[in-house]
Amino acid sequence: MSKPDTKRVDRAIRQTTKKLEAVRRGEWWPLTGRERRDMLRAMAGGARSIHQGRSTTGAENRMDTIGSSVEMRLNAELTALYGERQRIVTEHARDKAAKKSSGWW
Repeated sequence: MSKPDTKRVDRAIRQTTKKLEAVRRGEWWPLTGRERRDMLRAMAGGARSIHQGRSTTGAENRMDTIGSSVEMRLNAELTALYGERQRIVTEHARDKAAKKSSGWW
């Protein structure tokens, strides 16, 4: 038998890893629409605070919280993808062992 077919899962793992690295650098492209709206809302609140001469601590904390939740979401997605990859490899090994044991010799 050949090697297990994990190309689709491997591609998804690479994409998710790139997204996680981008979020850690502060880029917004991996964010979902809701997360982008929340970030913009926090930025607007911070700009309003600056305009009124107040501290932007609350807005900064909200933006940090959103960034942390995005990282947690992507880490959970990566964990699930690694689990799926392991399931495929294990299933392939089980099938290969079953095929070998049912052979002539």
